[in-house]
Amino acid sequence: MGAVGTHNAGHCRWGRGCDGWHLLAGDDLGVIEERMPPGTAEQRHRHAHARQFFCLLEGEAVLELEGAPHRLRHGEGLHVPPGAAHQMRNDSGADARFLVVSAPKSHGDRIAAPLEDAP
Repeated sequence: MGAVGTHNAGHCRWGRGCDGWHLLAGDDLGVIEERMPPGTAEQRHRHAHARQFFCLLEGEAVLELEGAPHRLRHGEGLHVPPGAAHQMRNDSGADARFLVVSAPKSHGDRIAAPLEDAP
């Protein structure tokens, strides 16, 4: 087992020009590095089982959690408990890079959470 990074991890594209690199893809733990260009957002959703921790590596982004916006800057993070509706978005003028740590893995555990579900 060797070092892993964006240069050799499994890569996916999502949304409008966003990137994700699967640094660790275990059933009990997932770690993804993501890049969001300015003006992009993920779909608002929740996870039935996975808890997540988002940590900003570069730039800034807004993580909306249960209707409350949290502006995250370099080195800051936020815990998203299981069942909590959330959405990451990049309202800034520069790329945002962040880690998403999920336990257990979040793939296959995603439930759409339309805005009308917000408290």
